Amino acid sequence: MEFFRVKNDIPFMKYRKFSAAISIITFILAFFFLFQKGLNYGVDFTGGTIIEVSYQEKANLDEIREQLKSINLNEIQVQNFGTDKDVLIRLPINEQISIAELSETVNQELSVLGNNFEIKRVESVGSQVGEELFENGALAILFVCIGIILYLSLRFEWRFALSAVIANMHDVIIILGFFAFFQWEFNLTVLAAVLAVLGYSVNESVVVFDRVRENFRKMRRASVTEVMNNAITRTMSRTIMTHLSTQTVVISMLIFGGEILHNFSLALTIGILFGIYSSIMVGCPMALWLGTNHSNLAGSISEKKETESP
Repeated sequence: MEFFRVKNDIPFMKYRKFSAAISIITFILAFFFLFQKGLNYGVDFTGGTIIEVSYQEKANLDEIREQLKSINLNEIQVQNFGTDKDVLIRLPINEQISIAELSETVNQELSVLGNNFEIKRVESVGSQVGEELFENGALAILFVCIGIILYLSLRFEWRFALSAVIANMHDVIIILGFFAFFQWEFNLTVLAAVLAVLGYSVNESVVVFDRVRENFRKMRRASVTEVMNNAITRTMSRTIMTHLSTQTVVISMLIFGGEILHNFSLALTIGILFGIYSSIMVGCPMALWLGTNHSNLAGSISEKKETESP
């Protein structure tokens, strides 16, 4: 179903050099911030203790931070959690203090301020568990990338497969670059969002490349750029409707989902936005640069015809 149709093909490939320059610059900046600042890993990966505190009135974060300095722990993070009455306190690992003792110490320090509050949740992740989660997360991304490469290699000619993989990794690096630059917390929910973006971007690349391959059979006299421009233009209605509906849900989570879903939906928002760009202005130009044309697709097209014939 199409709510609108573009009559004339949009010359996307005409601007492929400009898009290549943008992609290269963003790649370099993302890698620069990743190596210079690094990711701000959450307690899931670094280990530590999380204490959720609920106040009856609006919490004064500056006052709480100042009071908790007496615990003599570095890098104590205090932030609102959902509402201005809920506070999330993140404490680094301290092998000399148990969770119960640390919770009691925080309770005593907050009681000095005289405000009515309740400790709702205390969670702790050890350093060894954090390292295991980090390693498992890295392996998850690696296995997903290998699976994507295998799937695309079987579905498409190798030039398309390689182009789609580069476009997908483009989205991942951009997300990580944003989190490194702004020092947003990178935790397990963000890792889940990165894996979701990988799958989402693959789906978009497959749709566009399927139409490109189909056009090579139908538009035999057209140039490669005309074939790709037509494929992208013909799938534009589907792309806009799909991404608009998905982005609406993600932005709703970003605004109303609270602190737990904030970074998750933030990573998805960035990934979906750049996923639209990469599938059009990274994947197709890359396939064109690798030499995709009628001749090197003739074999795969003829094989497909033979398998489809009775």
